[in-house]
Amino acid sequence: MKRYIRFLWQAPLVCFAFVILVFLIIHFQSRAYIESNIKNLPQADAAIVLGAGINSKGELSTIFKDRIEGGITLYKAGKVKTILVSGDDGQLEYNEVNPAREYLLVQGIPSEDIFLDHAGFDTYSSMYRARDIFLITSAIVVTQSFHVPRAVFIARNLDIEAHGFPADQHEYRIQNNLRELLANVKAMMNVIFNRTPKYLGEEIPITGDSSESI
Repeated sequence: MKRYIRFLWQAPLVCFAFVILVFLIIHFQSRAYIESNIKNLPQADAAIVLGAGINSKGELSTIFKDRIEGGITLYKAGKVKTILVSGDDGQLEYNEVNPAREYLLVQGIPSEDIFLDHAGFDTYSSMYRARDIFLITSAIVVTQSFHVPRAVFIARNLDIEAHGFPADQHEYRIQNNLRELLANVKAMMNVIFNRTPKYLGEEIPITGDSSESI
């Protein structure tokens, strides 16, 4: 009984220590590639803008809009020639990437330079598909600072020469930071076991015709 009680007491501590260890590994491996000063970023094949939700009216969430604005900034600064928007389009009544495309068009981004990944259901799938479907070898990942270490960590472990550009334009909920702790563990497991996303498909090179991704 004493051994059982000791296990129940120690197990949460071990789990917590593991979560913190994974957090530290991801942050230390990615921090050298994260840059908020756009002048210090290298040129890349594309800006990868990660989806972050839309409301019931089909309007971009604040977080998603901030990410898209970051992609626009990179494009207009000449750091990237294309923008890949990766998001969830898995339900008939829910589509993250098409509203993002419309927003980019309104902001003056040419249609031929906008690519859409309709099966970016999570960060790992987005990076895997960026490599295998869109044939991206270098990228600047645009997302918030609480998310960008994980995104860069995944991308670089999938052999994409990735840098991160934080898209922090507002104050975000503390829950986002807490969620990252568990998301980091999932990312580490995906990388270790080289998980294959559920949906792949035919190649749509980022150097090719963007209309094939619409």
